[in-house]
Amino acid sequence: MDEATLRADMIESLEHRLDRPLEERVLSALQRVPRETFVSESPYDDRAGEEHGTRTLAPSTVVRMVSALDPHPGEETLVVGAGVGYTAAVLAEIVGDRRVHAIDVDRDLVRLARSNLSAAGYDAVLVDRRNGTTGLPEYAPFDRILLEAAVAEPPRALLDQLAVDGRLVLPRGTGTQTLIAVSPDAGEHSDGPERSGTRDRRYRVLDQAGPVRLPPMLADGERGRIERNRTRREDAERAAAGAASRQGWEHDWVDWDERR
Repeated sequence: MDEATLRADMIESLEHRLDRPLEERVLSALQRVPRETFVSESPYDDRAGEEHGTRTLAPSTVVRMVSALDPHPGEETLVVGAGVGYTAAVLAEIVGDRRVHAIDVDRDLVRLARSNLSAAGYDAVLVDRRNGTTGLPEYAPFDRILLEAAVAEPPRALLDQLAVDGRLVLPRGTGTQTLIAVSPDAGEHSDGPERSGTRDRRYRVLDQAGPVRLPPMLADGERGRIERNRTRREDAERAAAGAASRQGWEHDWVDWDERR
């Protein structure tokens, strides 16, 4: 069965699963993006998977997030958590590939996303290595920001980088997560105050799009899940620290003849 037919079958199953027809812009994007370029194993099954050590989102999750983002042609868009690059490609079909910017804290994933996007024909999408909590201020403001990682509250920097009427979509929560869409707001009735210095930065919840389950946002130096076995984790950390502390010892010359 050819890929176009598989994509059509996937879209039909998604509409059945989500119990609603897909919005025309999202539908067209799904039809055009070759998911097999980004996901090697069963690319058109509606399930999460793993590619090169990173989790790939199920197509239905991508649809829910992109639909909540409500992107329009020509809007400057930032994807925080580039992953394999599939979501960025879907957004590129809607807003234009030169309008999409994607960042990831993992250098290997940055290279992977760049390679996949190039192979799929989206070379103009900018993918850079950044800490997601700091965003991409050089290209701000953004009309739309999509955060593909769970956080307790919207990061201050991402709110600051939104346009006045911009929209940020993120999974909020550390245990139970809810997909929400927010906009920057300085009003008295906004949710979740965040303070920095003397200026408050608040946000207003525009929409809630149901429960999700995504990995938490990573910080510099982290990769994947934390080892739950404390002994193994601490042994590995001590070994790494010991190896780092011994760097350069092999360059110290000892004249054993003089020590005898």
